[in-house]
Amino acid sequence: MATATASVAPETGAGPMQDEPEGLYEVIDGRVLEKAEMGAFEAWIASALFRSLVTTPEVVDRGRVATELLFRLSSDPKLDRRPDLAFVSFDRWPRDRQVPRAASWEVVPDLAVEVVSPNNKTADDLRAVEDYFRAGSRLVWLVVPSVSRVYAFDSPTSVAVRSIGDVLDAPAVLPGFSLPLLDLFGDPAP
Repeated sequence: MATATASVAPETGAGPMQDEPEGLYEVIDGRVLEKAEMGAFEAWIASALFRSLVTTPEVVDRGRVATELLFRLSSDPKLDRRPDLAFVSFDRWPRDRQVPRAASWEVVPDLAVEVVSPNNKTADDLRAVEDYFRAGSRLVWLVVPSVSRVYAFDSPTSVAVRSIGDVLDAPAVLPGFSLPLLDLFGDPAP
């Protein structure tokens, strides 16, 4: 998930951070943490899920889908999370309002998706789930390609486990979206 690197650089107004760190990072409790890179298969899964979301007309009619975008979840203590994928409804950020030109977007995603790589730590992933819900996310998916499962949280303590043979959907957040996990993960048979 992430490893510690430094303290947060000062910001200047609504523009980008001065001395913004290079690469992918998150800010947790005011500390900049480098975000671990995904493996090839995990990146492919994230891309396939993104493609499924943005080709569902009802999803793009209701909001924006983003990849690897930094979201400001809290200012005190400073908490910026970078889900692998996110959905922000037009209810939270109106269609006619541009995404800001800043290091982080000060909106809480309705859906945050983390694709779990083999080098992720379970405690870090579960803390991220807690952070998203504490900030106001409605749904968090932990996608675990190594076991072909999606853990769909609708609260920090309520999770539905989806695997091959199941369909991933979220009618309350993403009406019209439906993805057979066999299509996402492929046939596990040799």
